[in-house]
Amino acid sequence: MSRGIFVTGTDTGVGKTWVSAGLMAALQRQGLRVLGMKPVAAGCEQTANGLRNEDALLLQRQGSHRVDYTVINPYAFAPPVAPHLAAAQAGRPIEMERIARHYQTLAAEADAVVVEGAGGWLVPLNERETMADLALHLDLEVVLVVGLRLGCISHALLTAEAIRNRGCRLTGWVANTLDLHMSKLPQNILSIQQRIDAPLLGVVPYMDTLSVDTVAAQLTINR
Repeated sequence: MSRGIFVTGTDTGVGKTWVSAGLMAALQRQGLRVLGMKPVAAGCEQTANGLRNEDALLLQRQGSHRVDYTVINPYAFAPPVAPHLAAAQAGRPIEMERIARHYQTLAAEADAVVVEGAGGWLVPLNERETMADLALHLDLEVVLVVGLRLGCISHALLTAEAIRNRGCRLTGWVANTLDLHMSKLPQNILSIQQRIDAPLLGVVPYMDTLSVDTVAAQLTINR
C-alpha cells in the first residue's frame, strides 16, 4: 500500500511547498518512488495549457516520474484567496471524492504520495469540509510545518492539538526558519519540541536561494 503524507502548516506562507518537495527528495533518496499532489491551489496563472500554480509545478517536477498536471492539481483557481471563496467565484465547488480519485491514481503509481494542503489546517474547502477533513478522508499521516517567527509557539501547539482532536496521526513537525534574526530562535524550537508529542523531523535554515536538496538534507523521515 502506498504511503500518504499530508503536509499542513501553522499558517499560509510558512514553507509547506518546499518542505513537501524536500520530503519527496528525502524519501526518494531511500529508493522510493514518490509523487506529489496539490489538490487545491489558488493564485494560479493562466498559461497556454490552462491555469497553473507554481507550487504544484514544483511538486510535479520533483516527482519520480512525469504525471499529468491536472492529476496533481485537480482544482486550480486564479484569484489568490481562500479555496472555498475562489471555488465559489469560479462556480466550481470543490468535491472531496474528485480529489480522492486523483489521489488514488497517484497512489497506484508510487510508494509514497506527499499531499500539500493550502493555507492552514482548518482552511475551508466548501461549505462543510476543510483541509482537515481531506487528510482524514484520505487517511493520511500528517507533517506540520512550523514557520519560525514571533507567535509560532502558540500557532504550533494549537495546530498540533487540532490535528490530534480530528483523529489524525501527527507523524512529526518541521521547523522552518522564516526570520534570520528571530530572537531566541533555538529556545523557541525547544519550547515547541518539549510540548508536541511528535518528533522534530528537521530544522530548515533560512535560505536566500531556495533549494530542495538543502531542505531534504535537513530532514529525517523513516520510509
